[in-house]
Amino acid sequence: MPEEELAQRVARLERQVADLAERSADAAASRVLAAGADRDVAEVRAELRAHTGTLNALREDQNDLRDEMRRGFATVNTSLQQIVTLLEAAGRESGK
Repeated sequence: MPEEELAQRVARLERQVADLAERSADAAASRVLAAGADRDVAEVRAELRAHTGTLNALREDQNDLRDEMRRGFATVNTSLQQIVTLLEAAGRESGK
């Protein structure tokens, strides 16, 4: 093998090794970025779960309040109906 051809092959191999080293560095940087993105996604998911829990608790509180208000209005309606009945009775007695 001529010396010039050997030098070309060695130069080509050196370029390939340099390219592989650069790709390896790029791959390592990509792995670091991917790990960071994975942590970020995990944090967002945890916050989303916390927000969902808060919204569910708020919904439950609102449902309880709505039920309590309905019971209160039903009591007021019953009391008002009794007052109307008593007033009507008193009006009939005074009109005799």
